Amino acid sequence: MIDVPHEVVEHVSWLIYARRCELNSRWRRLGCFQQALLVLVHLRKNETLVQVAAGFGVSTATAGRYVSETVDLLAERAPSLHEALREPPSEGFVILDGTLIATDRIASDEPYYSMKHRRHGMNVQVVAAPDGTPLWFSRALPGRTHDLTAARAHGVIQACLSRQLLILADRAYQGAGATVRTPYYRHHELPEHYQQYNRDHARLRAPGERAFARLKQWRILRKARCSTNRIGRTVAAIHAIEIAWRSG
Repeated sequence: MIDVPHEVVEHVSWLIYARRCELNSRWRRLGCFQQALLVLVHLRKNETLVQVAAGFGVSTATAGRYVSETVDLLAERAPSLHEALREPPSEGFVILDGTLIATDRIASDEPYYSMKHRRHGMNVQVVAAPDGTPLWFSRALPGRTHDLTAARAHGVIQACLSRQLLILADRAYQGAGATVRTPYYRHHELPEHYQQYNRDHARLRAPGERAFARLKQWRILRKARCSTNRIGRTVAAIHAIEIAWRSG
């Protein structure tokens, strides 16, 4: 059992059916609905391929192919940054934040080790609406990448500047310039209006935490066992599922 609405499973199964028709695919061991359910169980519960293969009566290799195929299919439907910002929020600002998707890398994999989080992982950026609804998730970069470096690499700052869209971000993005607004350092030593600015900034930015909180309800992203090359596609696939869930 998984806590995903039946409508979402049906939505994913119809996408799989359309792709099979497009490829004129031959008969397969599982039907479209069962394949969708297998993939959602894997993503939602972080069960291994061996576990889901046994549960659905297929080989581990087949389960792996089903997961890769469906994740790629869903990732294609996740919005790009420019699509996400095509209709900016009426409030006139977005929230920018970053998180680490933990992995089981070993100590020698230095590029994946985040000094900030003291663990190995991949850096993912999110642009969220003022109410915390995620608008866009970035591809994954090695965990050592600083949040500001990642935001610049993905073109977030430039994209918002060209639209004159205000960005609220935490102190990790200090020095970004453009339309990025971050809290003041040492605000307790500053005049009251600086402290009030920080309080207002924190209040407006707080809903952005919901984007990652909801994302990590999909347990595969609490500690990913897949290749680091697949994490970005997995995040995009889950975002596409979440969009279907909200519009449900």
